[in-house]
Amino acid sequence: MESGKVTRGAGGRKGGDRKKSVSKSVKAGLQFPVGRIARFLKKGRYAQRTGSGAPIYLAAVLEYLAAEVLELAGNAARDNKKTRFNPRHVQLAVRNDEELGKLLAGVTIASGGVLPNINPVLLPKKTGHSDASEKATKSPKSPKKAAA
Repeated sequence: MESGKVTRGAGGRKGGDRKKSVSKSVKAGLQFPVGRIARFLKKGRYAQRTGSGAPIYLAAVLEYLAAEVLELAGNAARDNKKTRFNPRHVQLAVRNDEELGKLLAGVTIASGGVLPNINPVLLPKKTGHSDASEKATKSPKSPKKAAA
């Protein structure tokens, strides 16, 4: 018989190769870190106990919101013929979207500026016809000029 040396794994297990660990984010199909959010939920003492699905759900919601804001900001940057978006584009994206605007109503975005808005009362009044057509159809004010 061959007496080959058996390599020991972690914790005294037989066999050499360990399975590669798969993160909770990969299992959930998310980009946001589920483990880190779970740690923050526990350390934050928001509740005595935390369910195993809570950090996954929270990571999915945060990832969706981030993707939504990034997409709208990218569209705003493209509208302004820019390849990179800046805080101004984020501000325009958030304030022009009804639901995000309601969610972030009390939030100030640094260097975001304000939405372009002029009250209609302050705008000059528009007339129905152009000036040239009005002069041609106007009747003269004095009867003497009308007779001449």
